Amino acid sequence: MMHYEHFILDNGLRVYVHEDHTTPMAAVNILYNVGSRDEEEHRTGFAHLFEHLMFGGSQNIPAYDEPLQKVGGENNAFTSPDLTNYYITLPAVNLETAFWLESDRMMALSFDPNVLDVQRKVVVEEFKQRYLSQPYGDVWLKLRPLAYQAHPYRWAPIGKEISHIENAILDDVRAFFYKFYIPNNAILVVAGHVTVEQVKALCAKWFAPIPAGQAYVRQLPIEPTQTVARFSETTAPVPLDALYKAWHTPARYDADFQPIELLSDVLGRGKSSRLYQKLVKEERIFNNLNAYMTSSLDPGLFVIQGNVNPGVALEDADAALGQLVADLVQNGTDEPELSKVKNQAEATLVFSEIELLNRAMNLAFAANAGDAELVNQESDKIQAVTTDDVRRVAQNILRPEKCSTLYYRAG
Repeated sequence: MMHYEHFILDNGLRVYVHEDHTTPMAAVNILYNVGSRDEEEHRTGFAHLFEHLMFGGSQNIPAYDEPLQKVGGENNAFTSPDLTNYYITLPAVNLETAFWLESDRMMALSFDPNVLDVQRKVVVEEFKQRYLSQPYGDVWLKLRPLAYQAHPYRWAPIGKEISHIENAILDDVRAFFYKFYIPNNAILVVAGHVTVEQVKALCAKWFAPIPAGQAYVRQLPIEPTQTVARFSETTAPVPLDALYKAWHTPARYDADFQPIELLSDVLGRGKSSRLYQKLVKEERIFNNLNAYMTSSLDPGLFVIQGNVNPGVALEDADAALGQLVADLVQNGTDEPELSKVKNQAEATLVFSEIELLNRAMNLAFAANAGDAELVNQESDKIQAVTTDDVRRVAQNILRPEKCSTLYYRAG
């Protein structure tokens, strides 16, 4: 059970404090409620670009990393389709340095054209290296628009195409910042060797003077129910043929999320899973094979992917996988198998909460989803799943007409 207190500043910034006096450290996590799903279709990759721009300096702090390093701190950030998250860990005695840094770039990010030019080139190079030059790197550039027809999940956080970032101008960047990087579109979590009163005082000093912006109301297109199986194939110079299959699932905090996640564990978690035992170890059809969920805030995807062994046709591998999935749909799982994956999920949850920063992030994610108390409900929801639940969700989710299949051929 994670204990926390929270308050809201007049400018709308939501603040959560998790005290842990067993550590000399503090974690400062600031989540902006903007991800790639909030971008315009002809102007994608901006949320990810901002992840880089936020380290390019602000009005009073030209070099973000330098002051933090001087006080023993570390920082990083990531962008997802749903949100952008920035985090700092540092000795708690130097907590105010984190407030100074984060508040300054929220209040007055540098819109230096040179910074934009440098970071734009960095992101373009990242796009080329990670998505276009690596084997299988462009899979999600192909699988997302196959699985999604209307929702902006159909493009990746890196962007739909390089030109969108290459053509980004300063006015576009400035407009994006003042729309999303505002106190009333952010959540601040402070965890560690701190007190609520201390955090309140620092918030009053550093964040309260920042004016609120116009409230962002998310109005995204709803993805229509998929009623016909979709198929695509591509060829690239990769080591092995690969198979990707994606089914639509409910959102991350839907009541059926835990049963579906445990279903994915039954299929693909570790070497005792059905996929590995049957299709990798026993029949040697696949070189590797796993199942997972995208766990997105809007309805996401249940994905099975694997590389096919030499000499095995993709069509045959697909058929063998389909037979295994159909067996699970028809017959479900039993108590020993379900207990195994429950224990694995519980262990993962417990070990993740050892890290102070993970606790801070999980609290921010839950608060952003609308209820911070969700952070304390995960274990109970896992343990409440029954074999009937797993069978039910398998029958609802793993339908052929709801599946998008991508053949990635080596050539």
